[in-house]
Formats: sequence, C-alpha cells, structure tokens
Amino acid sequence: MRAFLFFLILGGITFSAYSQQQEETSPPSFIRTIIFQGGTQENEGNPAIRLGSSLRLSFDDIIGDEADYYYTIEHFNFDWTPSQLSKNEYLEGFDNVRIMNFTNALNTLQPYTHYELSIPNNNVKQLKVSGNYILSIYNSNRELVFSRKFMVYEPLAQVSAEIKRSRDLNFIDEKQVVNFSINSPDLLLKNPEQNVMVTVVQNNNLKLAIKDLKPQYTIANELIYRYDSESSFWGGNEFLQFDNKELRVTTSDISSVELEDLYHHYLFLDFTRKNEPYTYNPDINGGFVIRNMQAQNSDIEAEYVWVHFRLKNYDFVENSEIHLYGGFNNFELDKSTLLNYNEVTGYYEGARLFKQGYYNYKYVLLTDDGAIDDGFISGNFDETENLYSIFVYYRTPGARYDRMIGVGYANSQNIRN
Repeated sequence: MRAFLFFLILGGITFSAYSQQQEETSPPSFIRTIIFQGGTQENEGNPAIRLGSSLRLSFDDIIGDEADYYYTIEHFNFDWTPSQLSKNEYLEGFDNVRIMNFTNALNTLQPYTHYELSIPNNNVKQLKVSGNYILSIYNSNRELVFSRKFMVYEPLAQVSAEIKRSRDLNFIDEKQVVNFSINSPDLLLKNPEQNVMVTVVQNNNLKLAIKDLKPQYTIANELIYRYDSESSFWGGNEFLQFDNKELRVTTSDISSVELEDLYHHYLFLDFTRKNEPYTYNPDINGGFVIRNMQAQNSDIEAEYVWVHFRLKNYDFVENSEIHLYGGFNNFELDKSTLLNYNEVTGYYEGARLFKQGYYNYKYVLLTDDGAIDDGFISGNFDETENLYSIFVYYRTPGARYDRMIGVGYANSQNIRN
C-alpha cells in the first residue's frame, strides 16, 4: 500500500545518480514539515554550518505507520556536480543507515510519525571536508523520498558585505544590490578569477541564487565585488503571516475556525500589494516555527490544520498560475500551493495542510515558461528587509574538490545609496 501511495503521490519525480548538476528532490505529500537547520536562524532551510558543527533534520510522515527511512550523504562541487572524493575522504563513519529516532503523534486528530536525525551521530562521526553536500532520505525499498542541500565551510576567509540601491534609475526603488569583499589573510588565493567562486542568496532561497561572479579587482589579499546589475535582486515585499498556535480561537490573521475531520482555519482576505505604498511589517524572511501553546512538546503534539487562503487580485492572469510561496516547503511550487480562481467570489482561493505554528508566506505568479514573478502580486520595494548570504568557495590548484572557505551575511535594513 505504501509503495503504491508513494508512486501515486510522487507523480513521476525521479532521481538519477548520473545527472550532471544535482537538484533537490521534493517530497511526496505524505511527508510534511521538513525542518533542516544548523545552529543559527540564518541557517534554516539549506543550512551552512562551520566544519565540525552539527545539523538537525526533522520531518513528519502523516501516514503514521512508523515506516523505515534511511539516509545518505554525498559531497558535491560548487556547481552541484558530484565531486571526485570517495565517501571515506569526506565522511568519518558510515551512512545508509536507518533513522532510529522517531515518535508517534500524541493526542492529535491527524496521526503522524515524527522523525529526527542529528549529524554527527553514532554512525556519522564527522564530515571531514568543507563544500556542498546533499542529504537524501530513502524508504525501505531504497526509493528516494526527498533530499536537501546543505553547505559546510571553513572559517578561512572574511566576507564583508553591504546592501545598496541600484544605480540604474529605472530600478532604484525596486532592486537591492549586494556589494562585498573577500579577505583571506592566512590563505593565498591563487588565480582568483578561475579558482574563487561565490554564491549570493536572498532569504535562504537557493533556487534564486546568483552564481559565478568574478572579482572586479584585488587589493593585497582582498577581492572586491562591486557589481550593480550582476549582483542585484528584486527587493520584493515583506512576507505575509499567520499564527495558529491556538486551535480554537480567531486572531488578527484567522477570520473563522471550523472543525470537521481536522480543524479548518480561514484567513482574512489578502489583496494585491503591487500598487500600494510599502509598509514595514516585521517578518522572518519566509521562515516558520512549529508551536502549540497547549503542548509540552510541539514536535509531536501540534495538530495539522487546513489553512484556507483568499486573494483579491486586480490584474488579469492569463496562461499563468498563482501560488503560495515560502520556506514552509523550501520555496517549492506544487499542487498544494496552487490557488484557483473562484468565479462566484472573484477571489483566488486555495487550502493547504500546515502543522500548527507561525508561518510566513506570499503570493507569486508562475508564468507559462516556468519563471517565478515574485513582484507581480506583492510588488518590489527597495525598503524591504531581506537577509543576504554570501558563500565563498576555492579550488586549490591540483585539488579534486571545491572547498568552502567563508560565509558572510548582510541585511537590507542598512541599505544606502
């Protein structure tokens, strides 16, 4: 029964070990609430951890039959192609073992089994080298269920960054530009134009990362990156939010509550914000936090709730789709995030199953050519508070893999001209 459900829900997602550039595999719909993090809030979703630090993965299986899951760890180059390292060169211990830490839900209408995995552990003693990694989860039939990327860095380079408004007057009110420098006093970076690679990420969303920026010039051991258009991001808008830590009460986010087989929470109507003035609204940059105010352990006592969304959009949408967007599913667009137009109400409507907690979300347009337009509904504003991460890689001449030698962060709260 489980194998049938897996293939039915997975909908043809396949995995090939021989693909050149490895992408993450999205989970089937019975896998929910994947939390993957390192030691800080900046490291949620696709964490970047210091070499020797720990990782924590948790997820729920809402079939709730204590299924067996196994994990593997693979090392990759900067461009997410497989590195030439063998497993014993980057991992001390062994993987491809069962996840033993799991617990069934307690006193919930929706049954589920909650799984947790920490690295290092008794089997994986440590990760030996820095760089890009993928953690993959398999079922008992050794079929890939889902995978997540993460990064490990060595603190060898110092990254200083600042956020500026675009110098292009056409986008000065809509875009944010990341300028940064890399200083490596203890590591000589040979031929940096070829051997130093960087990735710039907005709000922990690797899918919209800017890559392959080359240093514009060098001052002693410092590499300078002061691009404009090449390192610019659309500013977007602050994320919307809802908090359903209390199941039975309405809030400033939730207009009504109904109980059927599960609880249903109906959010207040959202409106297109593209043509509205920017309004500061503190958010957590697309993230989420699981919590149930009545529970001692929210991991296994938080309920699953159908959350209903309604959007009043004033622009005609043709040959495109409107989706929910956020870190709650690692910024993926699928059937569960799709909103359908209701001709009776004139609203775009949709419902998705969420575990109790605090969530950020926004609405985006998926065009017929597969592009995501973040500003079509939310708008783009240079004042928007965004978190930027800069990941720095270095290929030592003659080496067989790309080291990750530094990480830097900057926030657009301090944006300037």
